[in-house]
Amino acid sequence: MKAQDGTEARPTRDPRDERIAVTGIACRLPMAPDPAAFWSLLRGGSHAITDAPEGRWDIPQDSAADPGTRRGAFLDDPGLFDAAFFGISPREAVAMDPQQRIVLELAWQALEDAGVVPESLRGSRTGVFVGSLRDDYASLIHRHGSDAITRHTMTGASRGVIANRVSYHLGLRGPSLTVDSAQSSSLVAVHLACESLRSGESETALVAGVNLNLLTESALAEERFGGLSPDGRCYTFDARANGFVRGEGAVALLLKPLGRALADGDRVLGVISGSATNNDGATDGLTVPSAGAQEDVLRRAYDNAGIAPEAVQYVELHGTGTRVGDPVEAAALGAVFGPDRSPEAPLLVGSAKTNVGHLEGAAGLVGLLKVLLSLRHRELPPSLNYASPNPGIPMDELGLAVQRSLTPWPRPDRPLIAGVSSFGMGGTNCHVVVEEPEAGPQEESAAEPGSGAGAGGVVGGGVVPLVLSGGTPGGVRGVAGGLVPLVEGGADIRGVADALLNSRALLGWRGAVVGADRDEWVSKLNALAGEGAAPGAVIGSGPVTEKPRVVFVFPGQGHQWVGMAVGLLDSSVVFAERL
Repeated sequence: MKAQDGTEARPTRDPRDERIAVTGIACRLPMAPDPAAFWSLLRGGSHAITDAPEGRWDIPQDSAADPGTRRGAFLDDPGLFDAAFFGISPREAVAMDPQQRIVLELAWQALEDAGVVPESLRGSRTGVFVGSLRDDYASLIHRHGSDAITRHTMTGASRGVIANRVSYHLGLRGPSLTVDSAQSSSLVAVHLACESLRSGESETALVAGVNLNLLTESALAEERFGGLSPDGRCYTFDARANGFVRGEGAVALLLKPLGRALADGDRVLGVISGSATNNDGATDGLTVPSAGAQEDVLRRAYDNAGIAPEAVQYVELHGTGTRVGDPVEAAALGAVFGPDRSPEAPLLVGSAKTNVGHLEGAAGLVGLLKVLLSLRHRELPPSLNYASPNPGIPMDELGLAVQRSLTPWPRPDRPLIAGVSSFGMGGTNCHVVVEEPEAGPQEESAAEPGSGAGAGGVVGGGVVPLVLSGGTPGGVRGVAGGLVPLVEGGADIRGVADALLNSRALLGWRGAVVGADRDEWVSKLNALAGEGAAPGAVIGSGPVTEKPRVVFVFPGQGHQWVGMAVGLLDSSVVFAERL
């Protein structure tokens, strides 16, 4: 098709046909090792800010460094890694940046949460997009001199390999890149992944963001830059705003074109309707943000999504709690969302940085995960540390209000729509538009998102086996323990059983729990998790070849004894259907 000037005209695109589904989630955050724990932290209005763990940073208490340098949200042990599970030798594992290790584990968990057997993606055009800006571990290695450098150092200390390691282990043939646009890195990675899916370059995409604060010098650099709050708190949009508090951890998502996800019967946790990225360009300083550029990225994101700004009910802020950044962000939001908004229905805003600190390169994905969980539960959790507005932010005039308590969404009778912002210190801005999934069969899931149990089925009576799998006996017992709260919480047992058998990798060690009611399943799972013995709870190992075929054999005419197989007929829906 030719345009009037004779050039090839681009075909008209309907943004509603280019939406992207989020089908799997995983996280490892301070005081929140999984999405369910993160939601509990958010919903309860809690935070994970503590003093730095002993030995983490070498900052003497009597030094001139700001007290806020010693505060943050920290993972308990960021170096923990099951190297044997991924076939990695101990020597190579030691040389690997813990960011590589964490992202590799979370990629696997996100796939399992989506009900995707990792091996099924081998050779596929699955892209891997990771946001990260830190290489503290490389600095720690080099600090120990030439004797610390091994044949694995070059790959282990490379930030680019964070993404490449996932592609290599899973055999993925799509794009594989680590994005560094400073603090907006992980949300820009989401934007790039969505564009890759829309163009057909990728057919599925794993997106992750990771940040670890391992180096004393990194903490001092941020303090001397003037970014850290001396109080060790993030006062987003508040009059006390004086900087951010550091955070660490990682988030991973599995993305897929919405049409394909629905056709494949996937559980959809949220829909990315559009996104945009730009840069501030020339401002009064390299790190001084531009309200005009932020306004532009917001408008283009909603244009790309085909959604009017007045339909948006909530925005997860970049919200670092800085004196300069917060008023600029508020002004851009007011310009885009304020004009057509009723004073009785202001745009609600908040920031997860008040809960888990600023995860810098991973911050955008933390905000996106918060929004996905809020959509799932149809609730908005509070943004902490807000008492009175920053004098530079006229909230009423801009049509904004900070979400200060746990509430339902303001208009649950309308489609739930939210935005997520993330801005880099060098001026790279990104905004992503997210909607709740349309109601349908995919809403009936067996498990809470992030539980790893996959999609569900229909509740029914009778004996049901739960087949567990792991790389080691401890791995099987860990799966058993992880299932206990899911089963106690009323999950569809048949759906869980189906997902465990058909939507997870079948590894070398297996366990099985057979029960007929919830109390029995819980009791036997607890026994298996605690290395105890119980009838109907077993664990063992064996070679994993192809999926076995199961055959029932009943000799003769079936009259060897009265009522032969009647018990199985009563207890097994599948057997009854076949018979």
